Amino acid sequence: MRKFALLTSACAVFLFASFASAQQFDITAGGSILKSYARVSDSVNFHPPADTGGIYPSIGFDYVGFRHTRFGLNFETAWRYHQASYYGYENYRPIFTDANVLFQPKLTKKLGLDLQGGVGVASNRFDLLSSCGIPGCTNYTGSNHFMEDLGVGVRYRFWHHLPHLFVRPEIRYYHIQNNFEFNSGNVFRAGISLGYSTVPIE
Repeated sequence: MRKFALLTSACAVFLFASFASAQQFDITAGGSILKSYARVSDSVNFHPPADTGGIYPSIGFDYVGFRHTRFGLNFETAWRYHQASYYGYENYRPIFTDANVLFQPKLTKKLGLDLQGGVGVASNRFDLLSSCGIPGCTNYTGSNHFMEDLGVGVRYRFWHHLPHLFVRPEIRYYHIQNNFEFNSGNVFRAGISLGYSTVPIE
């Protein structure tokens, strides 16, 4: 019985390794900045602040290889490193989390594209600068908004001696639904990521 269990385990490991070798998994970590655009109307007395500026660390995960094609899935989250001031009496931190369909065509041996689009959630946590001073009272609140996103990145295998590593300049567009806390639901995030791929340079 023990020999059968060992043989079964060895077969399972072999099959998993064979499956994984035909697929591609990527892990990325990066940094970016945020910019939003809105048409300001002079007929409106109250203008919400712009969701812009700041440094945004990000982490992501890719899977490529559906039916041996260059299509796959991407999951990523990015958050503002330092909180920003919201009208001077509270701070806030945006977080963008999304899941995307990914197409990753190769252009040359070392150069490729990451084209993606999907949906996600734009979250904001607002922290009051002063304590409410009442037992059971919280001094923060949060909001979540559904969003669609599009992204493009240029993937470059920059070092032949480390064939699994790549660098990726990228830009993301978020269309945030009902983003009433800020002056626009159209937000761009531009930055660069460093990644590790299970598939080395061929």
